[in-house]
Amino acid sequence: GALGDYVKHVFLIPAMDGLFTGGGSDRRRFLDRLVLAIAPGMRSSLNRYDRAMRQRNRLFQMREHSPSLFEGLEEQMAEAGVAIAAARLDAVERLSTLIEETRAAQGTAPFPHAVLSLHGTLEADLAERSATEAEDAFRILLEEFRDRDRAATRTLEGPHRSDLLVVHGPKNAPAAICSSGEQKALLLGLVLAKAELIKTLEGTAPLVLLDEVAAHLDARRRKALFDEILRLGVQAWMTGTDRELFSPLAEDAQILAVNRGMIEL
Repeated sequence: GALGDYVKHVFLIPAMDGLFTGGGSDRRRFLDRLVLAIAPGMRSSLNRYDRAMRQRNRLFQMREHSPSLFEGLEEQMAEAGVAIAAARLDAVERLSTLIEETRAAQGTAPFPHAVLSLHGTLEADLAERSATEAEDAFRILLEEFRDRDRAATRTLEGPHRSDLLVVHGPKNAPAAICSSGEQKALLLGLVLAKAELIKTLEGTAPLVLLDEVAAHLDARRRKALFDEILRLGVQAWMTGTDRELFSPLAEDAQILAVNRGMIEL
């Protein structure tokens, strides 16, 4: 998180292995990191929405019923929420376009391509209405759902409930029901696509941080990963416990050993 304040980067760590099978919050964070790489100013909208939603939820917990208190917060949530949904839709469209263009140019790829879509109230609304109309509709929805949200003591509708849906393109199957190996390959391809999109938009490649990635790939896909990193021209940091797995990169990379906190060349 701190590194992201200074340089754009994408990463893949073992904790993300359950991205497709876990809760929607993990997929939203995955998407929002791309959104922020494309439009850093969107952080203010995310923070504004989260702050207003927390205050609204707090009013429910305090058993507050004053309409004026809710109206101000719901207006903030509507404005920021629509901006967030629009930015997410734009990011998904850009990434999907790049994935399709890469497929057309490369033909058969070592990593399966992902088919992406967003599921959420605001995202669906923006497909049919202008941003201003969507704001008004969401503000009215929040007002109508106050009693329901009061009973739950939390907001049950909005971009904080949206989900990134991922389909394994070659199999035309939801990523969640694919094998663990297929999910790993799909996620890796998605992370590399994110890196390429950032490079295309910014003109500069992001840092690519891959933790314990080579051990989970067969020899063919390891080579494909290394070739893709070299093609993208990114600065990539890859960690592992088996030096031999990185031997195909010996002439193109610097391999360091870390032993008891000391770096050895």
